[in-house]
Amino acid sequence: MKIAILGSGGREHAIADKISKSSKLKKLYCIPGNAGTSHIAENINLEITDFDAIYKFVENYKIDLVIVGPEKPLVDGVVDFLEKKNIKVFGPNKKVAQLEGSKIFTKQICKKYNIPTAKFGIFETASQAVDFLKKTKMPLVVKADGLAAGKGVYICKDLESSKKAVDEIFNGKFGIAKQLLIEEFLEGDEMSYFVLSDGKFFRSFNTAQDHKRVGEGDVGKNTGGMGAYSPSGLNNPELEKKIIDQIVKPTFKAINEIGESYKGFLYVGLMIKNNEPYLVEFNVRMGDPECQTILPLLKSDLLDLIVSCCNKSLEKHNIEWHEKKSLCIVLCSKGYPENYSKNIAILNFNKLKSDKSNFIFHAGTKVAKNEILATGGRVLNFVSISDNFKNSRDQVIEKIEKLNWENGFYRKDIGYKIIN
Repeated sequence: MKIAILGSGGREHAIADKISKSSKLKKLYCIPGNAGTSHIAENINLEITDFDAIYKFVENYKIDLVIVGPEKPLVDGVVDFLEKKNIKVFGPNKKVAQLEGSKIFTKQICKKYNIPTAKFGIFETASQAVDFLKKTKMPLVVKADGLAAGKGVYICKDLESSKKAVDEIFNGKFGIAKQLLIEEFLEGDEMSYFVLSDGKFFRSFNTAQDHKRVGEGDVGKNTGGMGAYSPSGLNNPELEKKIIDQIVKPTFKAINEIGESYKGFLYVGLMIKNNEPYLVEFNVRMGDPECQTILPLLKSDLLDLIVSCCNKSLEKHNIEWHEKKSLCIVLCSKGYPENYSKNIAILNFNKLKSDKSNFIFHAGTKVAKNEILATGGRVLNFVSISDNFKNSRDQVIEKIEKLNWENGFYRKDIGYKIIN
């Protein structure tokens, strides 16, 4: 099969790496890809928002299947656009991608179908929101409604910080805001639960725990993710049954009742308290960096599974996993998640080698004049799998220290809750 993957991050490199090992694969393309994907696929320099150009490429190169990595093209309707032209695409359509594209859409489903989640209010003006905040007990969570690259969530401990969050959202920090969400603050432990669905049938697709805060000890500003580990230490059969019965099944029922079906990965972001799950958010694709942490544990052929989703035959396929512990640390550009320098050379990279237990997935990189340049805030994902999380983390840190990139920083404490 000829496969094209849309996206340029660490998630897409991890997907490409897994698919490159499939016996079904004939040729792999990444649109636009990065310095890492260039070694296992042909990078095609197109914008993932230019649907017409993507269609022309897919048609001219006779691509059998398009796999969509990031959320923006999904929310913008790339699946609908290509499927109308009889192109096979893996990912949910525009309507159901609102599960991620609109937090308010998701909350309304939660309310209608009794899905456990934080209590919430929806506000259309800053003055409405501030009036409510003045009368409400802190801490609270203030959220932008639309896509915000993982950064549109404010945990506010006092009135001043919550008013600032409201002002930033309504002043367009994350795009035009017609509404925002204010939620109660849920205490507990976060867990990411993944599902693979073909529209009729779904299978669980492992768990992970990520670290969103920039600073060690989970302090500082929110980021797209500083690291993750898989599987989560929180999961157990009783909890998993609750997640499926109380959250996953009602969500797919809600989608079916609006005349739609869900094809793709569903990321279920959870808060766990006393072994009870509460929905924090949905993402309509694999998480990043959770994807980079989970996929090295996958024994099954990823392309087989994705094709079965497109053919509505997932029920015929079991998903097998290596019984190992995987941990990922993200190497970031200094200054991230605020301002950082771009196009900085990453020296010493040729000293590093991947093997069956150690992986380096590129996130924000490109090749120029035979050098690898850092182009993003999150630059490289270092992943190791072993028999325990401490060994995995030690192996990752050893690789990062060997690289010795002066313009980078990373968190040394990823997995601290599970590594005693």
